[in-house]
Amino acid sequence: MFEKKKINEKLVDLKKNLENQKNWDDFEKTNKDLKKLNYLSNFLKSIDELQKSFEDTTELIKITDENTNADMHLELENELKVIKKVANTLHIETLMSGKADSKNVLLEIHSGAGGVEAQDWVEMLLRMYSRWAESKSFKLQIIDQNVGEEAGLKSVTLKIDGEKAYGWLKLENGIHRLVRISPFDSQSRRHTSFASVFCYPEVDNSVKIKIEEKDLKIDTFRASGAGGQHVNTTDSAIRITHIPTKIVVQCQNDRSQHRNKSTAMDMLKSKLYELEIAKEEEENKKTRSQKNEISWGNQIRSYVMQPYTMVKDHRTKTEVSDVSSVLNGNLDKLLESQLIALN
Repeated sequence: MFEKKKINEKLVDLKKNLENQKNWDDFEKTNKDLKKLNYLSNFLKSIDELQKSFEDTTELIKITDENTNADMHLELENELKVIKKVANTLHIETLMSGKADSKNVLLEIHSGAGGVEAQDWVEMLLRMYSRWAESKSFKLQIIDQNVGEEAGLKSVTLKIDGEKAYGWLKLENGIHRLVRISPFDSQSRRHTSFASVFCYPEVDNSVKIKIEEKDLKIDTFRASGAGGQHVNTTDSAIRITHIPTKIVVQCQNDRSQHRNKSTAMDMLKSKLYELEIAKEEEENKKTRSQKNEISWGNQIRSYVMQPYTMVKDHRTKTEVSDVSSVLNGNLDKLLESQLIALN
């Protein structure tokens, strides 16, 4: 499961690069190598600790017999469960080794047809991903949101900062479907709502994305809240269209037009970077097959609250009966099943 030899070889290469003073002039690369060195060193340490725990526990099991008290047997069983859980966590980390997997992630959620129902579903998904991020001790920031007239959100963009945040969420792209008894329906009928999710890696200074000024269409508008009420009276919100790719980004989170423009440009760079990664991955037949299954127009997951309770991932066939738990951020089983299937 864990290729310690390859990890050690990588550590040796990184140390050689860092010891070479000629490389110190490139601050960004040096900083990146230091982070890699620290991560791989800690990862290797975790593997060694796991191996020792497993050997110690199996040795204790060998010397126990029927005369050993029940508490000792129970303690050893629990220890094996912990070891298995840690091994699984480390294994999942090895599956996130893509070009951008280590980066922070920008996540967009857009409501589908259905008015207030779909907009409420967007807000529920925002809460789900927020709770998941909090459970990982990741930092979360809402960059842009378009508030619904009655309730919920028409769309929202958030940034999640954390170790391998993009690696965890990169396969969430697609349509998410909710089936429930509507709280907005006076006759308490069952409704189906749709929302689309799109994730892309945040571009840092180590990634160079060239954007020509002539390829941009920049519009300003007034940021508005629920019911069309203006958040402020100046045209501080920014919308940028990248003409060659038709990618559109916008930001109205700040009162400063300059800061909104800067954030929107960062979002555009991240989307263009995601396109670049997708083109590279397209050369890999296995990845291409998976990406066909998770394309923007495809329904990837259903969250059914009526007439039964079930969350089902339509790609991996993974099912979770506790819908409330998933909507409260317990996503790891679903996310891990996707990563395992991809690899």
